[in-house]
Order: sequence, then C-alpha cells, then structure tokens
Amino acid sequence: MTISYVLGGKLYLNLTNRCPNACDFCLRTHGDGVGDASSLWLEREPTREEIWADLQKRDLTQYPELIFCGYGEPTCRLEDMLWVCRKIREISSISIRINTNGLCDLINGRSTAQEFDGLVDTISISLNAPTAEKYDAICHSQYGLEAFPAILKFTRAVSFFVPQVVLSVVDKDLTRREIAECERLCKEAGAIFRVREYIPD
Repeated sequence: MTISYVLGGKLYLNLTNRCPNACDFCLRTHGDGVGDASSLWLEREPTREEIWADLQKRDLTQYPELIFCGYGEPTCRLEDMLWVCRKIREISSISIRINTNGLCDLINGRSTAQEFDGLVDTISISLNAPTAEKYDAICHSQYGLEAFPAILKFTRAVSFFVPQVVLSVVDKDLTRREIAECERLCKEAGAIFRVREYIPD
C-alpha cells in the first residue's frame, strides 16, 4: 500500500481513493501509478497513525514541499489530513500544499476554511471550467450544478486563512475565451491563476 511517494523531487501523500468527481482528464483513469509509486490504488484507507508512521520513515529535510495528493480527494479525510498537518508542524517547517477539487465544504457538510489556518502554506484548487454547466460536463460531480459555486465560495473563504491559494484549469476542451473567463473568476476570488498542461498518460 503506497501512502507516500516522490514526484519531481517533492513528497506526496496518498490518503484515499474516494472522490465525488469523475473528471475526464484525471490521471487515475490513465494508469495505476505516478512518480516512484507503481500503484496508488489502496486496498484500504490507512489510519492517521499509519500515515504518520510512514512519514516518519522519510527525511523531510530532503524535500522542498509536502503535498496531499494521491488517487483521491484528500479533503474526504479532512480531520485525518489536518491531524497529520499538525504532527508535521511539530517537527518540521516543510512547506505543505493541498491539491483539491475545492468541494471540501460540500464533502464535509460545513464551512471548513478556518480549519486550515496555520497548518497549510498552499491550497491548489482545480476549477477547470468557467461555468457550472461546463464544470458538470467535464468533472461529473456527484453534487451536480451545486459544485461550481461551492468551489468559488470555498476559494474566497480559504484565502483568508492560507497564505497562497491557487485556482487552476487543465488546458483540455477549453477555448481561449473560456480560459480567460476562468482567470477573471480567479481574480475575483482573490487567488493565483494557473493553467496546467493536460497529460494524457
């Protein structure tokens, strides 16, 4: 069972395979592994203690960043993820990033932005579309048309508690005009805009 793995010299944590979306461009639809991990599919979700034990085998000084991102949405395990962040903060100043679909509030049934305060350096949120309808067509969220406005609301809220918030889009199935509209929404939400290259395999 792969909990931590390395990609591009950075350390990643794979907490869950659960996700409320089924995005057309998701890496997990194209293969089993990423970086030095042959497979990121979990037989079961590791406990928070198992995650911490796995991390303690790593020398955190060897990595510029630790990123919560695997073959699932890390905020599906919000409490466990933040518990791990607190443990890391006790022993290391490593930069912590969360790669997320931004649906944390809907997943957990409450406003969650303040819970990241002091624990996370960067949150990277996948916006991926300029409208709720386009988002639903690309990402196939279980939340339907509620998903898109929830992402923007979460982005605005979490910007008050996390030093760097990034909104990103994948350059697949989007026109230049649509990407420009995504950038406008990003600026309104107070986030940094990033266009990610689509990687088919």
